[in-house]
Formats: sequence, structure tokens, C-alpha cells
Amino acid sequence: MTMNSNDLKDVTAQSWPQAGASVAVFRGPDVLLVQRASGLRAGLWSLPGGHIEAGEQARAAAQRELFEETGVAARIDGLTDIEDVIVRNVDGRLEAHYLLAVFYGCWLSGAPRAHSDARDARFVALTQLDTYNLTPGTARLIALSAARLQQQG
Repeated sequence: MTMNSNDLKDVTAQSWPQAGASVAVFRGPDVLLVQRASGLRAGLWSLPGGHIEAGEQARAAAQRELFEETGVAARIDGLTDIEDVIVRNVDGRLEAHYLLAVFYGCWLSGAPRAHSDARDARFVALTQLDTYNLTPGTARLIALSAARLQQQG
């Protein structure tokens, strides 16, 4: 697909991609999920996370977003992956492009409560993930995060 000058203006006018951070927080055999309340993924379940503020480090943004959305605090043990989230409309035009730093770690404190842009927040057994309507790529990121955490012992 080639881009014409109008497509280029649409993409650059939005300042894409935007940086974000999220974290897979584990408490025993459970992982923390949030249900999105608004935006392109409203109603879907995903890892807590959001935008990285100007001048903020990605790891700090993941911890801040985690607390803002759920009231939970966690130890971040490492980086799981860098994930591109690219959303196009039915005509193929770019609607959003986020570059997410996805971390993993362990629960420290707090009972999950939906805050900020989350409709719901809860710990979910890894064996029950297939019963949730997850955002694309979330199941893979959780599995990869769990494997990395287990490798650390």
C-alpha cells in the first residue's frame, strides 16, 4: 500500500506513535486485569497501563498507571516485551499507534478497585483467562510475563 500526501498528513498530525507502559502483576497463580471503560478498547480486559508522561521513565509510568487504575502497588521485576498496538479503521487509515513497554512483577499491596479509566479491576486465575474478552495480544504477554517471572525463581 502506498501513502499519498493526505495519508501522511493524517498520520503525522496525530504524532504517532505514542509511548505507553503496562505491567503484568502476579499474585500467586493470578494476574491482575482491568476492564477498559473508554476509548478504542472499551469493555475489553487488559493489563493495567497507559500513557508515559513527558519526562517520565517507562517503569515509573507502569507503576503510576497501575496504582491510578487499580489502587494496587507492585514490585516490577523486568521487561516482558515492547508491543506495537496499531489500530486502523475499515478504510485502512491509521487511527492509533502506541508503542508499549510491557513489564512484569509481583503484587505488594492493595485490593484491586477500578479507578481512572478502568471499569473493573480484579485478579484472575491464569487458568480462567480464556473466559475474559482480552485485548489482542494480552494473553500472549501474560504467558510470556509468567514464564519470565518463573525463570527468575
